Amino acid sequence: MPEKNIRIEMVLSCQALDRSGLNRGASGNLSVRDGTDMLITPSAVAYDEIAPEMMARMPLAADDDAYEGPKKPSSEWRFHRDILMARPDVNAVVHTHAPFCTILSIARKPIPAIHYMMAAFGGTDVRVADYARYGTAALSGHVIRAMEGRNGCLMANHGMLVAAADLTRAVWLAEELEALAHQYYHALAIGGGHVLTDGQIAETLKGFASYGVQAKRPSED
Repeated sequence: MPEKNIRIEMVLSCQALDRSGLNRGASGNLSVRDGTDMLITPSAVAYDEIAPEMMARMPLAADDDAYEGPKKPSSEWRFHRDILMARPDVNAVVHTHAPFCTILSIARKPIPAIHYMMAAFGGTDVRVADYARYGTAALSGHVIRAMEGRNGCLMANHGMLVAAADLTRAVWLAEELEALAHQYYHALAIGGGHVLTDGQIAETLKGFASYGVQAKRPSED
C-alpha cells in the first residue's frame, strides 16, 4: 500500500477508535509496518486533531528513537517497534486505554475463555503484561512476553494492546478485546461464569481458519 494511503488509513482508524469510546483525547497509539520502517501516531495529539502528515516514520532496526516527521512519535514507540521486529506475522499494532480492559488490567485479571471469540486472540486466554512505566524498555519486554502466541494482551494498570496482519483487523481485535473485557467484568459481578475448554477454543480456531483475515465477526449462521 502506498505510504499516503497508510497515513490516511491510520487517521481513519484513530477516528474510529475515538468514536467507539476505546480511546480518549491523546491517550493510546497505533503503528503500521512500512517496509523496513514503521509509521506511528505522534505524541500528545488528540485523535480528533490528527492528520496524515503528523505520523512519524521510524526505522525498525534502529537502536534509538530516531524519527522523521514534524512531530515526535508516541512515547510508546518502543513496544510498537519491538513487536513488529519480533513478529513477522504482525504489520499493525493498536494500543488503547479502553475502559473495561483497563479496569481488568488494574485488577491484574487475565481474561479466560468466557466466549468463543477468545479464539481470535490465538489461545485460551488474554494475559496481563507486568507493570512498568510507559515508554520503557522494561514495559516493552513485559508486553513481548505476554504476547507470545497471542494477538492481544492487557497491560497492568495501563490498558490493552492488540496486533494483527493489517490495521483493519487490529482495530477489529481492539473492539473484540474490549467486548470480552466488558463481558468478563459483568460475569464476575454476578458471581463468575463458565469457562470454555481448551478443546472448544481449538475447535473454534479451526472454524475461524476458513474465514481468513477479515474485519468482522465470523458468521454464526
